[in-house]
Amino acid sequence: MADIMVDGLSDNGRIDTRPPWRVDIIRWTGTLLPNRASNSMRQITLDTETTGLGTAKGHRVIEIGARELLDRRLTERSFHYYLQPDREIDAGAQAVHGITMEFLQDKPRFADIAADFVAFIQGAEVLIHNAPFDCGFLDHEFGLLGPEWKRMEDYCAVTDTLALARARHPAQKNNLDALCQRYDIDNGQRDLHGALLDAELLARVYLAMTGGQTSLALEAAPREGEDAAASATTGIRRPLRVIRASPEELAEHAGRLAAIDEASGGKCVWKQLEASGALP
Repeated sequence: MADIMVDGLSDNGRIDTRPPWRVDIIRWTGTLLPNRASNSMRQITLDTETTGLGTAKGHRVIEIGARELLDRRLTERSFHYYLQPDREIDAGAQAVHGITMEFLQDKPRFADIAADFVAFIQGAEVLIHNAPFDCGFLDHEFGLLGPEWKRMEDYCAVTDTLALARARHPAQKNNLDALCQRYDIDNGQRDLHGALLDAELLARVYLAMTGGQTSLALEAAPREGEDAAASATTGIRRPLRVIRASPEELAEHAGRLAAIDEASGGKCVWKQLEASGALP
């Protein structure tokens, strides 16, 4: 597998002699961490832009953008390529992302970056908004390379964040713009779709949607000489307020359970658990 590029050096320390796009397009501004602890949770948010809406019509991937989360914190590591598709871009797709064939003329092909891409996602949980679309295109790209290449699900675990959002917010709009608005995440720079920007926004949305922080950097350690007492207060946990149901709410709950039990022919699981004494 190809060496990973960081600022013109390969991960084995040799000066890179490959074409300039091998350095310019992949942007890993942080330090390489090839030997991560086995108990760390590594996630990748990923997005693609394409020449059109379906691989059946020969459409191809023209941009891949990905951001890394480690233990639910965004790191500075990212993966980003523009790709030469060897075909025209549909006008409708170009209106969405603004990428032109003129811009892509000197860019690499998917075959040139496939090994680096696999190295970046290998073994991680990859979070994709509308995963069937992006994975369908990426699987198609791998398939064009030959039988020795596998599918996305063979390299990583894939989670569809659109399905997750729909489960949490049924009957609501759950595209990336709507979720940014719902979770108060600034997407003012998103005039056009872009894979790397969308991957970053998705990371922030995912953290907010699943109850985590949305900072763009690893939490900094206290500076030398910082007031220790002030720093210590950040670890103080206040008692949680316990809210209990009122007698009226309990009565309404019991009535609903009785109605469900009657409608199901006595198969309401909650009532069965109550009868068995399994509930507190």
